[in-house]
Amino acid sequence: MTVFIMVAGVFTGAHVWQETAARLAAAGSEVHAVPLTGVDPGRPAASARVDLETHIADVIAAIDAASGRETVLVGHGYGIHPVLGAADRRPQRVARVVYLDCGMPQNGVPALATVPDQALRAQLAEQAQRGECEGVLAPPARDEWQRWGSTAGVSDAALDRLTALAAPQPLGTLLQPLRLTGRVVAVPTTGVLCTRNGVSIDLVQRLVDFGDPMLTALATPQDTFFELSTGHWPMLSCPAGLADVLLRAAAGEGRHLRPVGAGAPPAHLRPFPLEVPELPRDRKGHVDLYVPDAEGPRPAVVLVHGGPVPAGARPTPRDWPTLVGYARLAAAMGMVGVTLDHRLHDVADYERATADVTAAVELVRTDPRVDADRVALWFFSGGGLLTADWLTKPPAWLRCLAASYPILAPLPNWGLTGSRFRPARAVAHAGTLPVVLLRAGRETPEIAATVEAFVTAAKDCGAHLELIDVPNGHHGFETLDAPEETRPALRHAMRSVVTHLTS
Repeated sequence: MTVFIMVAGVFTGAHVWQETAARLAAAGSEVHAVPLTGVDPGRPAASARVDLETHIADVIAAIDAASGRETVLVGHGYGIHPVLGAADRRPQRVARVVYLDCGMPQNGVPALATVPDQALRAQLAEQAQRGECEGVLAPPARDEWQRWGSTAGVSDAALDRLTALAAPQPLGTLLQPLRLTGRVVAVPTTGVLCTRNGVSIDLVQRLVDFGDPMLTALATPQDTFFELSTGHWPMLSCPAGLADVLLRAAAGEGRHLRPVGAGAPPAHLRPFPLEVPELPRDRKGHVDLYVPDAEGPRPAVVLVHGGPVPAGARPTPRDWPTLVGYARLAAAMGMVGVTLDHRLHDVADYERATADVTAAVELVRTDPRVDADRVALWFFSGGGLLTADWLTKPPAWLRCLAASYPILAPLPNWGLTGSRFRPARAVAHAGTLPVVLLRAGRETPEIAATVEAFVTAAKDCGAHLELIDVPNGHHGFETLDAPEETRPALRHAMRSVVTHLTS
């Protein structure tokens, strides 16, 4: 018999597992939803101080009570921290750890690092620096749960109950660093990703392909993944589906990640689908220029990669075949093609990525081979949020803004509530700036929703938007989809950008 030990996220207690636990029990499993000290109504704190170690002890007690039976630990959100702490101390008693829509905590890092809301994270970090580690964090109001993850699929009644039963979270549980010996590494894992919260297996695979060291370690036969098409609280939105996935995870089922170097090259390293001249690059700092053999200063097309891309990814984005291909295509049409590297390594990095792009543009505009008054910016994927500043106040030299399969609003789990990186709002200030948007017909629903919101806002304010659709295109269609379907769109888009630069 499999014993499931389940640990909930912040502000919530064992009650959130009720429906999922009933389905697991009906399937013949034993289920223990761990009441966490100082959070769950059934486990009041014996003293004023409750921290992560307190909750680790709660989970260890549940593991010890199930001694001798196959035990699967399930951690949701914050709950993965006490789960990992306990599994690290009882690795021989744990058959599998299930990461339920959560990150991968690291030794020495507090749970604070995984708080989605970046403003709140910064505020709590300041408190920690001042030594204010006691007290509690008040639970969200009913309309504030979205700041902690997508509530997609959660009924009004379930959200009402979640809010009514929410409890303050002891600050010590978020601020105390997680301490791991490393023994938990030997325990098999399963990741259950909630796609409407912004994470998918394909996205994780892409990070593995980039060389993210934390994730490459999971590309093994013992580590598996599942997806649920719901928000951050699947135990409330789809308890039956979650129970089925947990049973399959306990049986060792699920998708596996492809190790780096196995099989065909990853998408970002596949050839550009158009034949372009093999023009050499001219490297200046974090910028590469592809300069045509033409007289006089030429307009420039600056290509801004997406992300987040791990800091250790090699080659860096400016050398990826797709971006180099776009730059050489621009050069073949008489423009200076430009690729660059910026430091969007995490969703918290948009500020410094903006600074890097601004510095790159200024470097390009001061090059004597470039017409400083005729520049286009072209953004890709997660770089789409960086368009907001340029849309809000377009400089006179910016003759066109283009974007390919962009993300045009922060995804639910990015924690960018209140940030300025919201292109759908910024487009109202774009004035006469031409915007060329390549839209993937088979985009993921979460990203597609951000694109449609932008298109609607652009139409409402009369922005100069040109839509170029790739009906059967996926995110990253240049190297994922059939060349005969993508080539016309790429040529069309580049011709439009060049027209705006030269008119």
